[in-house]
Amino acid sequence: MHKLAATAAIAFTMLVPTAAIATHNNSQNHTHQQVSTQPRYTPPPFPTSGTPTGRTRGAAGRGGDCGFKLPLTALAPAVEKTVGTGKATYVWGQTIAEYPTFWFYIPAANPSLRSVEFVLQDDRDNDVYRSAVELPAKPGIIGVRLPSTQPPLKLNQNYHWFLKTEIAASCDRQDSTIAIKDSVEGWVQRVSPTATMRSKLKTATPEQRLDLYAQQGLWYDAIATIAEQRLQQPENAALKANWNGLLQSANLSDMSSQPLLP
Repeated sequence: MHKLAATAAIAFTMLVPTAAIATHNNSQNHTHQQVSTQPRYTPPPFPTSGTPTGRTRGAAGRGGDCGFKLPLTALAPAVEKTVGTGKATYVWGQTIAEYPTFWFYIPAANPSLRSVEFVLQDDRDNDVYRSAVELPAKPGIIGVRLPSTQPPLKLNQNYHWFLKTEIAASCDRQDSTIAIKDSVEGWVQRVSPTATMRSKLKTATPEQRLDLYAQQGLWYDAIATIAEQRLQQPENAALKANWNGLLQSANLSDMSSQPLLP
């Protein structure tokens, strides 16, 4: 695969100023409710063993003659951690899906985009899945789903994912074309939902599922839920607001205006 109003009634009385004040207060409350209901991602505790380091931004977006306005980007949470005397960027999230979807912003398209490859490895660097990705027709955000023909992710095991690209770019004044190889990487861990969460998910609306996933630190499930909704209803303002809110909570605001590609 490339692959969320409350109604309020105001009783009008003979006291017009009172009604106006009530209307003003109701408007303020309504706005507050809209803002407060935007999903916010709450990161889960990091694993007690291992160092799930990675990077969500490609190197080719750092400026210079070959730089893109926005680099290759993984839509995944990144947190800077102190490790020993230095610092490291942890790119790690959880899912309850056996076959999760991973989301990436690709800054180029055919014909300059030569190749895209997705790789998933276990915690011992053994390939679990490796496949070429269909080249998008224009720059934008794509989803890469782990196919159900593969073994499902094992519970409580960390998996290392990579997205690798090769882009033909003109990088000097003579328009000499070179191949730019770039990549992003991070980690995913499948966990089992609690009995309470299973019960809530059975009757939850898509909007409620999004909130549940985000609150429980299930990044891959949260972003997949809202991305799939937006693909079906790209002009829906409420869905766009939820998309923006989720990305902002993971420091990915610059991705909110980029197109989602089917």
